[in-house]
Amino acid sequence: MQNILIIGAASAIAEATARIFAAQGSNLFLMARSEERLSTIAGDLKVRGATSVRSAAFDANEIDSHQSALDDACASMGRIDIVLVAYGTLGDQKKCEQEPTEALREMQTNAMSTISLLSRLANIMERQGSGTIAVISSVAGDRGRPANYVYGAAKAAVTTFCEGLRSRLYKKGVHLLTIKPGMVDSPMTEGMDLPAALLAKPEQVAGDIVEAIRRRQDVLYTPWYWRFVMMGIIHLPVKLFKRLSL
Repeated sequence: MQNILIIGAASAIAEATARIFAAQGSNLFLMARSEERLSTIAGDLKVRGATSVRSAAFDANEIDSHQSALDDACASMGRIDIVLVAYGTLGDQKKCEQEPTEALREMQTNAMSTISLLSRLANIMERQGSGTIAVISSVAGDRGRPANYVYGAAKAAVTTFCEGLRSRLYKKGVHLLTIKPGMVDSPMTEGMDLPAALLAKPEQVAGDIVEAIRRRQDVLYTPWYWRFVMMGIIHLPVKLFKRLSL
């Protein structure tokens, strides 16, 4: 029976992943901003087979609260076998271009707060000498594109941070998985004009995440074809790339 901590448990991908873990009879500890949403999700997960579900309200941007929040989760669970960091915002790129403070706010949510949490989680898991940290980054971090380069820059910071952290933790028996979803049908993308053929369901992404954790995979592109989409984008020459509106 696994003890699983999910940070950002109200996101579509996190909730879908939690349902898979619940069906496996896991003990779950959920963290998110809305206590009401947490209560609803917890009730659903219990029905789906979770052995226990506990939760705590948590705002990732309140960085000073990170250590105490994680300490409370550890005290409640005893040990953490898997932690999924699954929160973030997809800000308004145009607004970020006009208001630098908005760009910094997006960087704070999508990069700095995540790095703070990962640093603290790494110390906890390192002391345990086992476990898995799974972090949702994004394909957007593979190359800065004009459509979302603020968000992409934040995710690139998370991805690069995880590269170094993975090597550190590997030597201590801890696995780190970087998750790079493409476009997902979720509240984050609601109302955006996106190609339906490339829009994945949260359940599909969740299944890929659980399997990648089981296989101790280092990096997951989900759905799988995004690895090849981004390979093409990454290798476009700069002289051509700067002329495109991707």
